[in-house]
Amino acid sequence: MEELRQQQEQLKQKQNQLQQEQERLQQLEQQATSRLDALKDNIQATAEQVSYNEEQLAIATQKLKVLQADLAIAEQQFQDQQFATIARLRFLQRQQGRYGWAVLLHSQNLNDFLDRRRQLKLVYESDRGILDDLQTKADDLEQRRQTVERQKNDIALLTQQLLAQKEEYETQAQEQAGLVTRLKQDQQALEAAESQLERDSRNITILIQQRIATAQGPVQGTGQMIFPVNAALTSGFGPRIHPILGYRRFHAGIDFGASTGTPIWAADSGRVIFAGWYGGYGRSVIINHGGGLTTLYAHTSQVYVTEGQMVQRGQAIAAVGSTGLSTGPHLHFEVRQNGNPVNPLGYL
Repeated sequence: MEELRQQQEQLKQKQNQLQQEQERLQQLEQQATSRLDALKDNIQATAEQVSYNEEQLAIATQKLKVLQADLAIAEQQFQDQQFATIARLRFLQRQQGRYGWAVLLHSQNLNDFLDRRRQLKLVYESDRGILDDLQTKADDLEQRRQTVERQKNDIALLTQQLLAQKEEYETQAQEQAGLVTRLKQDQQALEAAESQLERDSRNITILIQQRIATAQGPVQGTGQMIFPVNAALTSGFGPRIHPILGYRRFHAGIDFGASTGTPIWAADSGRVIFAGWYGGYGRSVIINHGGGLTTLYAHTSQVYVTEGQMVQRGQAIAAVGSTGLSTGPHLHFEVRQNGNPVNPLGYL
């Protein structure tokens, strides 16, 4: 009964650890959820900015089309006027000498001659002024076109940067959502583990009471234990981070990594006092070797023995599996002295 009270106290301590871990996970979940909400806000704001930029890009593109059309018209007008003006200028250049005398001969007097010359000069200067105006207009349109083109390129570049930022936010949000999901799953695993420990506590009480009440004759093992499975040691005895629950807890045995179906042997001769499902241990076997010494074989896929059966050292009693609270196929092996777990390596 003293052993039972000690085991119950250990289970209470583990339950307290679970509760503390649940509180820690709840805080982490709240932080992750807040971070996820912030990322969603960033995604929304970035998407709105991208939409606005796309509208501005469409406006700039339309402006560019109008300016390009205006520039084409201006260039055509310049070319037409330039052609006509150049033709007149060339004609005047060819006729400089003769034309001067023609103007003089057709003039009624000197004043008329000077007036005609002044009119020709005005025509020349007018053509030159028209060309200059057209060139100025064309230069202005080209400058405006280049300005709008730069604006369009700037908007397009900014839009690409925003799209890249939005994609990064979405990736972070996806990762954060996955973290929230994993934290919730961890929380659920902790709750399941706590419930399992409560059931284990009740089952241990019942089991010990039954075994004390129905104890058979004395049992004596050889006192020399062998390794219970032909596999590598993957986890030692003592405190460790639980692979499922994620919190630091006492590991009451040692683990051997092996594939499902690998034979499990009795570490020593004795009597089977339990063979069946044992809470988080899954399908298990417990052998009494006498003198308060017992061994436990947990997470098995199959059990080959029955309660009350005498077994010999090295006899196949079960097969490796992954039942109960287990991350994968392996053998969890315990040695207990008067019900208290001790380091199995001191006996193997």
